[in-house]
Amino acid sequence: MRVAIVSNSDFTGVINRLGQPYPQPEAPQQQPWQQPAHGTVEMVMAALQERGHETLLCEGDKGLLATLERFMPPDPQARPSGIVFNLAEGIQGEKRETHVPAMLEMAGIPYTGCSPLGIGLTCDKVITKMLIRDRGVPTPNFRVMRCGTEGTGDLRFPVVVKPRHEGSSFGLQLVHEPAQLRQAVEVIVTQYAQDALVEEYIDGREIAIGLLGNGEPDVFPPVEHDFGDREARLMTWEAKYVAAKTPPQICPAQIGSSLASVLRDISVATFRACQCRDYARVDLRIDCTGQPFVLEMNSMPGLSMHSSYVLGAMTAGHSYSSLINRILDVAHTRYFGIGIP
Repeated sequence: MRVAIVSNSDFTGVINRLGQPYPQPEAPQQQPWQQPAHGTVEMVMAALQERGHETLLCEGDKGLLATLERFMPPDPQARPSGIVFNLAEGIQGEKRETHVPAMLEMAGIPYTGCSPLGIGLTCDKVITKMLIRDRGVPTPNFRVMRCGTEGTGDLRFPVVVKPRHEGSSFGLQLVHEPAQLRQAVEVIVTQYAQDALVEEYIDGREIAIGLLGNGEPDVFPPVEHDFGDREARLMTWEAKYVAAKTPPQICPAQIGSSLASVLRDISVATFRACQCRDYARVDLRIDCTGQPFVLEMNSMPGLSMHSSYVLGAMTAGHSYSSLINRILDVAHTRYFGIGIP
């Protein structure tokens, strides 16, 4: 089958510069941050080729549909002749992660992963929290702020301050005192041009749980980010992408069977509440009493060899190649009712 892997590595393919661009770290020593993502694209392509698929790397920009039409023209019965493996996180503008899926929906091209609706819901951390709370899923108490002088109500300090719509822990800050809150919120509003989400910090263990499939998704073993005796017990951008600062990962996390069952149930509930499909990752905290809290839902989890999603899948018995091809097969079945021949 023809499979186009769509990602964003060149951010110039637009008509105008308009709206919030994809954030990029400012420190010069961190500029190669895009290289791991590029490496992941190459690994996904190799895994698909291993199964005999004809592949093409594509930029998720203004020229995407013309490229796809040449690579996978419709057959005489107007059936799609290929599928997209979507890794595109967007270039600029509002809900940029939804742009490529929306283009594909309009053009009638099947693709892996969430729809624009699912991505839009999970890219708004506030909406995510509201949706999962409606399902009875615990999540830290929070407020949305624009000035930092709004009332904190019953929020307990310390609090975590982060952009409402960003992923990859961009802008994540830990604030210990109310006097620091205004400046932290101003940083978010100024740098990211959006509201700040202010939520109670849950001191405890951080767990990531991957899901794969639709209907009754497979739930991978929990992966723990082991902070050890680190003073900063947060998955900041540096902790995720700077090798020297990345905490070790333990999989499966040492969790009792009763709590493991609870984590499984709330992960599936979060997946469904946020209209996710095919694959996703839930990030949680477990406090000192054993109470879990869902922090976020990631509808496009990282697929690098070192990612928690891939580690969980491998612990569940997948190879990297079988995982990537299973994601593709799950999407194909969702569209056409059968797996890839």
